[in-house]
Amino acid sequence: MDSIHIRGGVRLQGKVRIQGSKNASLPILAATLLTRGTNHIRNCPKIADVYRMLHLLESLGCQVAWEGDGVRVNAEDAGLRQMPADAITGMRSSLCLLGALLGRTGRVVMEYPGGCVIGARPIDLHLGALQQLGAHFHEEEGTIIGEAPRGLTGTLIQMPKSSVGATENIVLAAVMARGETIVRGAAREPEVEALCAFLCQCGAKIQGIGTDELRIEGGRALHGAQIRVPADRIVAGTYLLACLGTGGSVLLEDAPIGHMGAVIALARQLGATLQASSEGLFVQAPDVLTACPALSTEIYPGFPTDLQSIALAVMTAADGTCLIEEKIFENRFRVLEPLTDMGGHFARIDARRVLVEGNSTLQGREVEARELRGGAALVVAGLMAGGETVVRGCAFIDRGYENICRDLRELGARIYRV
Repeated sequence: MDSIHIRGGVRLQGKVRIQGSKNASLPILAATLLTRGTNHIRNCPKIADVYRMLHLLESLGCQVAWEGDGVRVNAEDAGLRQMPADAITGMRSSLCLLGALLGRTGRVVMEYPGGCVIGARPIDLHLGALQQLGAHFHEEEGTIIGEAPRGLTGTLIQMPKSSVGATENIVLAAVMARGETIVRGAAREPEVEALCAFLCQCGAKIQGIGTDELRIEGGRALHGAQIRVPADRIVAGTYLLACLGTGGSVLLEDAPIGHMGAVIALARQLGATLQASSEGLFVQAPDVLTACPALSTEIYPGFPTDLQSIALAVMTAADGTCLIEEKIFENRFRVLEPLTDMGGHFARIDARRVLVEGNSTLQGREVEARELRGGAALVVAGLMAGGETVVRGCAFIDRGYENICRDLRELGARIYRV
């Protein structure tokens, strides 16, 4: 099944449960390599990237089994083995295995990770930080080989810029290093918090969780633990914006409201009514969306880059113009071409800035997803458009959304996959 068919023009209404977080699940699964005993990762989303990570863990000797609302992982017999190259090159998040394997075995051999083509994403920050802990790296025919022959040793690491993946790699390695590691300039994203919370449940000692300075006491034996993965703030933001784009009213069950401040602020600027409750977040679209003058992506707690493409699609229906600036990745406007084909009006200022001219009437077209969030943006555009939209390249969307067609059908959308 490689194409999603959408008959647009329906206001989304009803309620939908928000799946577990992709970006929290993957480093937590990597962290199970550092433990002895069984881990139960509850609310783990059944998405392509999670299946890839579980495949990698199995290749390293872990026992993996889906059970109830999550997955059980036992890494008792895990060790350094050959990992399937396609699972690594197809997923950027496989990079967190660098820190986990160095912590577990003192050695790592893996291909360069892949994923979506949304801009240059060098791994220098990861390698440089791990080198400060005592690892040495070299490359052989596109393969990264890392070793810590004398073991890892805690140190002071000053991050030159905020990086979620690099922070996660440092944490994964540092909990197994001798002595204390201090990380200054650490990423504050909820996914880093979730990883640290899981490791603490396993017996690690980490202070400063949720701040930009982490203190990690290394060398403690880690045991298996249970954790519930938080709801996915990007999926929740996707459905919130889809509700606004279609003029609907939706209850986002289990939405991680505390992690959605920037998206909620944008929704209110657009004229939405929002109400938080014990069930989740209720969203009511206004009769007419009012464009915000400017929107910039930022590191957390700013507006997430993963929602920029979706916000861009929704902004085509707003009254007025909006200048969107992408500050995280330099190649995240790939969705402009298909949205223009659908009737959107944009003025490209430079590689990082686009002026969205609102009051556009989108029409269904056959379009191609080229990366994960851009694919979701095209689905949302299809919901807003007249006629039928066909979105191809669904493998990208599967990397982050458990079942986007099912979820949107629960809200009344006319959508199916073939």
